[in-house]
Amino acid sequence: MTGKVYLVGAGPGDPDLITLKAIELIKKADVVLYDRLVSKKILAMIPKRCKSIYVGRAVGDDTTHQDSTNELMVKYAKLKKTVVRLKGGDPIIFGRGGEEAEFLKSFKIKYEIIPGITSGIGSATYAGIPLTHRQFASSVVFVTGHEDPEKKTEVVKWKKLAKSVDTIVIMMGLSRIEEISKKLIEGGMDKTTPVAVIQNGTTPKQKMIKGTISNISNKIKRNKIRPPTNIIIGRVVDLSDIIGWRK
Repeated sequence: MTGKVYLVGAGPGDPDLITLKAIELIKKADVVLYDRLVSKKILAMIPKRCKSIYVGRAVGDDTTHQDSTNELMVKYAKLKKTVVRLKGGDPIIFGRGGEEAEFLKSFKIKYEIIPGITSGIGSATYAGIPLTHRQFASSVVFVTGHEDPEKKTEVVKWKKLAKSVDTIVIMMGLSRIEEISKKLIEGGMDKTTPVAVIQNGTTPKQKMIKGTISNISNKIKRNKIRPPTNIIIGRVVDLSDIIGWRK
């Protein structure tokens, strides 16, 4: 018999958005392996008897980082511990939860995946941007701005996305927004299409700038926007002027 690993989503930043299930698991954990974007208030929920280990990864860190995290999960599970792998947002929306579950499965480790509110949804909601709307958006797509560096070719077809979906949410795409914008315009997207960039979404430090697909790159530079950010492209962005509720 081994212990069990819970791949848990901590939500998008506001600690009040964590699920009751996640809190319950944190309180009964023997070991918590936590990411960089998990809030301090959520970390304060970890019992003092529990071993907490930081396994956060910043942009630019080497790819072997994930290997060591995988090994820690297996190590403590084999010691019959209850392990919480605590991730910002949702564990399987660009959170590598799928790969971690595969790794655990290969070692016959029991696990559960506990969803959380992904930052792509949470930040949009806190900014007053409805990702879908009966009049303006019947479709939404979540796209990573940084694919696996080991891929030989880019899988995301930006030019095709330009006219095939109403709302595009780009996660981890700040450093590539100029390149992405050019590809979307080349694919036929109107140069005046509204864009919002939300920094530190759902937190007290939340900041949003807006522009168009043709000028957003320059606005990001002028306003010195830094990660973590979510980028939202589509007509729904303009609705934030009407239904934005957070001051």
